[in-house]
Amino acid sequence: MGLTYTKLFLSNPRKPNLKPIEAKALVDSGAAMLCIPDHFRFQLELEDEPHNEREISTAGRSFKVPYVGPIKVEWNDRVCYVGALVLGDEPLLGAVPMEDMDLVLHPLSHTLMANPESPNFPHHKVK
Repeated sequence: MGLTYTKLFLSNPRKPNLKPIEAKALVDSGAAMLCIPDHFRFQLELEDEPHNEREISTAGRSFKVPYVGPIKVEWNDRVCYVGALVLGDEPLLGAVPMEDMDLVLHPLSHTLMANPESPNFPHHKVK
């Protein structure tokens, strides 16, 4: 298969005076959350609240990482607001924000795209 990357804009909706970060993010439909590196947390001035951590598992090992937010995620003309795990050295776009923006991963072309069934704006079934 291979890796898929996409361009995102990440910002802090509580501090609109801060410039968004343009980021090249790894797309991983097998991961649930948005993950950001620690230096993004500082650039976006995301508050690190005491005891606001999440336990994660990776490669058979579990540990706690900071959980911050909200973060405004922009992909082309689609937007969502999510929390993020502070982890790793590059941003990772997981299934939760992908679902929120109604995006699909095309594995053969290694591209992220708007759901072809709702190309103009995100659509969600609620029942």
